[in-house]
Amino acid sequence: MTQPLRYGILGAANIARQFTRGVAGSSLATVAAVASRGIDKAQAFAAELGIPRALGSYEALLADPEIEAVYIPLPNDMHAEWAIKAAQAGKHILSEKPLCMGGAEAEAMFAAAKANTVYLREAYPYMSQPQTLKVRELVGGGAIGKVQTVFAAFGFGLVHADGTPKGDPANIRLVPARGGGALLDAGTYAMSFVRLVTGERPTRVHATARNTTTGVDLTVAATLEFPSGALAQISTSMSSSFHRHATIVGDDGVIETSYSNHAPAEGKLMLRVKRGVPNTNPLVAEEVDGADGFRLEAESFATLVRTGSGWNGATEAESVDIAMALEAITASAKSGGWVAVG
Repeated sequence: MTQPLRYGILGAANIARQFTRGVAGSSLATVAAVASRGIDKAQAFAAELGIPRALGSYEALLADPEIEAVYIPLPNDMHAEWAIKAAQAGKHILSEKPLCMGGAEAEAMFAAAKANTVYLREAYPYMSQPQTLKVRELVGGGAIGKVQTVFAAFGFGLVHADGTPKGDPANIRLVPARGGGALLDAGTYAMSFVRLVTGERPTRVHATARNTTTGVDLTVAATLEFPSGALAQISTSMSSSFHRHATIVGDDGVIETSYSNHAPAEGKLMLRVKRGVPNTNPLVAEEVDGADGFRLEAESFATLVRTGSGWNGATEAESVDIAMALEAITASAKSGGWVAVG
């Protein structure tokens, strides 16, 4: 790789700010331009973060020959539309999670990428962390035997328990029509982790939710069944204390992880691993290196674009299965019954 991959950002969302700061100084990736629907906003964003160019429309960025890849941090309901447009413009696409609003959209997005010979990948910073790569290695290598159950949770305190906002009432997470709610925000992480660990699409799901009067889900809990016989449970909330943790139980061991997006200042993350069956076998802490997850995923995607390999995040199959599972969980929470996936 002789030159860093030149990213253009579609939109000036706060997560785009975090992504840009994470990528700063990388030798493999750089943010070369940002576009907004208003040039003033794009220029202010670019000036704040030292981005060379600001453009006044998404279309202008897609037409820019200097841009090789786009990062999409737009509201959830806009991911599919702009990923497909980016593919048609010949740009590689790194899209924020959730990839889209459902399985059909996910399949259409990947079809567009293939038709235009570009790469499309879903951005989960935690997947590029050595912490999660170690989990993949341990599970895939049989360190805890056959996976029996997986528990993954992620939540934070955006709103009070009654659904009233703690901050900006216009926050996009609070707008049902834009793909708001806990499930399509923090819940995507929990679902993606379960898919990563089981290695397969769930067959059916059963979910329950607590919603605001406007229809945004505040808290969701779901049970998932898998073809292998594995069972999983996920929970997510926007009206809770911050928590993020997962436990994988095999027939010959256990793994506990925070499946973190980013490493703390000291640069280390940790797993706890129990090997064997007896209750006398301890959970042993194993320390791994860590870094800014945005940088790690941006560099991994850049390596994929430049060399055709090296991506360590969600695969196409994983992203499609995650989208289908989230869609089924939403349907189950509304119906109150089991819903088949896919």
